[in-house]
Amino acid sequence: MPDSSRDSLAGAGWESQKPGSYQELMPARVVNLSWLNPATLWKARNGPLAALFGDPTGADRQRWVAGQVERGAATGDLVIERDDPDAFSFLLLGDTGEGDDPQYAVVPGLLKAGEGTRYAVICSDVLYPVGSANEYGTKFFRPYRDYDAPIYPIPGNHDWYDGLTGFMRVFCRAPALPRSPRPRALTPAWWRTLLWAEPDTPDDARLDADRLMRSAPAQAASLPGPYWAMDTGPIRIIGIDTGLLGDIDREQGEWLRRVSRGPRPKILVTGSPIYVDGEHHPCAIEGGGTVDEIVRDPAHHYVAAIGGDIHNYQHYPVDVDGRRIEYVVSGGGGAFMHATHTIPRVAVGGVTEDDFRCYPMRGDSLAFYSRLYGRRLRMRRFFDLTPDQAAAALAERLDLKPVRVTGAAVTARTRFVAGLLGAPPRPHRGRRMRLPVRRVLTRLLSPGSATYSPPFFKSFLRLDVSPAAVRVRCFAATGLREHEVDPPVEDDFTIPLPGGA
Repeated sequence: MPDSSRDSLAGAGWESQKPGSYQELMPARVVNLSWLNPATLWKARNGPLAALFGDPTGADRQRWVAGQVERGAATGDLVIERDDPDAFSFLLLGDTGEGDDPQYAVVPGLLKAGEGTRYAVICSDVLYPVGSANEYGTKFFRPYRDYDAPIYPIPGNHDWYDGLTGFMRVFCRAPALPRSPRPRALTPAWWRTLLWAEPDTPDDARLDADRLMRSAPAQAASLPGPYWAMDTGPIRIIGIDTGLLGDIDREQGEWLRRVSRGPRPKILVTGSPIYVDGEHHPCAIEGGGTVDEIVRDPAHHYVAAIGGDIHNYQHYPVDVDGRRIEYVVSGGGGAFMHATHTIPRVAVGGVTEDDFRCYPMRGDSLAFYSRLYGRRLRMRRFFDLTPDQAAAALAERLDLKPVRVTGAAVTARTRFVAGLLGAPPRPHRGRRMRLPVRRVLTRLLSPGSATYSPPFFKSFLRLDVSPAAVRVRCFAATGLREHEVDPPVEDDFTIPLPGGA
């Protein structure tokens, strides 16, 4: 097995000079997506507008589902039936489609580690920035054209930035929703509609041509709606749609309670992770209750909850009344990397630093961003930290032992750069300090930026299912040639199944 980032600098991708072959898969002309570009932010304005003036997602989602049922494209339970054996494997990745180097860099390793898998699941944000049906060619069909199995996605907030029109046309063959009645003047909904971005009109001829890239019978997949349940071998996978703001409507909540019943072991797939960045986000259900309450109910037999939205890998094994539920963030499938060095020392849900795993490791994340902003601000001599320097600075701030052995000294410069780029402050009298200034700097300098040269620190999961257990492995995708041929494993754990042998 090759070195991982936990073993060596080479395993992390810092020492290789051999870029991968992924660029051979890309189209001749690629538009790099920049989240520092005001035009990109303007296209994605529906999220902030929904937060300010009310979220129409729940009502629109109900209309989408009702239309599917009326057309006979779905039953009320939205269940996908498969004929998988009791032992099989599948892939899972999230936040994929920017259509640039980081997305395509995942593909060679995914095809290698995904050999023999029966399907893939995408958890959140199939496309960026707004999920337009007219961009699926280069951001979905082309990158995964050689994956010879079905792909089943759930939408993320960016797929909702066009009202889910592109997602529903591509995966459900659904016509666009009729325009909603205009709201009364001067109401919050009226103010929202003044700036609301309308969805692109799908170019069906272009979409039909794009579909040819994944037209083999073995690749065929059809979704019943924006959320679904899938019976597959000995388990049931349940995918929920958390819309623009990370919650679910009453109707979907009632459906979730209904399809969660019964003794079959279940895995939740969600666009909004429940444990993330050292915090618990149980996901509210309109009318009362939370998604996590349903997951924790022992009568429902959930063994894992896997979410996207945050573009890295995190693993929280949580003890729930004597049962372990594995809460995972798997959003490293192709979009820009969200920092892990901003995650404070973990103490949530009974999970401590000894139990917690993330990829990239915090030190690699800080080194990545120090180089990014050193180049961007033309201050490399000041900003750039080596991976060893970054790991040492974070070990001091968080009172942690570096995973990789490092002899780097912590200096005033490395301390200052770590703090400027959002590293948590030192614990003060046993409590975490939450300074507004640090939050502002973290949001401005650390999340939301992309780089187009390896290592990319992307990731995906392979899940091997048997009647007794599910083995989960997190594979790294750095964009380097040796890691395409033999993807490193960054995490590996096994989930016993209730009633398993």
